[in-house]
Amino acid sequence: MKARLRQDAIVRSLRRNGTSTVADLAEAVGASRRTVLRDISALRDEGFVIHSEPGRGGGLQLDPQSLQTTARLSVAEVFALLISVASMRAAGNLPFSDLADAGLSKIEAALPPDKLRDLRRFLGCLYVGQLSPQVDISDMGAMDPTLLPAFETAFLQRQHLRFQYRDAKGILSHRNVEPQAMLILPPLWYLVAWDPARNDFRHFRMDRISTPAIDEGATFQRRHVPFEDHVRPVRDLSR
Repeated sequence: MKARLRQDAIVRSLRRNGTSTVADLAEAVGASRRTVLRDISALRDEGFVIHSEPGRGGGLQLDPQSLQTTARLSVAEVFALLISVASMRAAGNLPFSDLADAGLSKIEAALPPDKLRDLRRFLGCLYVGQLSPQVDISDMGAMDPTLLPAFETAFLQRQHLRFQYRDAKGILSHRNVEPQAMLILPPLWYLVAWDPARNDFRHFRMDRISTPAIDEGATFQRRHVPFEDHVRPVRDLSR
């Protein structure tokens, strides 16, 4: 069991049982006593208040009011929060914007340096604009939840992305592209990619993409995307 999953299981066990011994927790998560003690130390560092009661009948207790104070979010999870706020702001529909920005700033500040670096690189690929009123959105569907994790790998590692795409006429095709940017034109979201098969940029509506997968192998170089004047990098949005 991975450390994060194991530590989550320890917290759940302590909340459920009230008091547990190290041996009980070790058996519950399938780890050694030494590993559980390291996990307890890590959880305390993250803000959980875990008391140790020595002697017969003692054990470990989690303070019922204890909350995690260190963010344990992935780059994709934080990015999902940021782009949701950015898209609402672009649409002019972001209530309590000051509170939202303050909360996101705290989450960013809690990220380890490597994740913060990846997050900023990821944000550098995000653009926001206004959708033309002539665009038909009557067939807009839900986006595949596996898109964002796949995008994270493709953009950060500059790996080709393959997927199945359904065009406006419902025709399915298989694509293998070089992801260059993500474009939000509320309420539509687009993947902007260089398509080697067509030797040109293509915009793919994200709600029409399915079964995304990384095509591991040769990497590609970032290209300059010729956006229209109304499109802005999300980092330039005023806060």
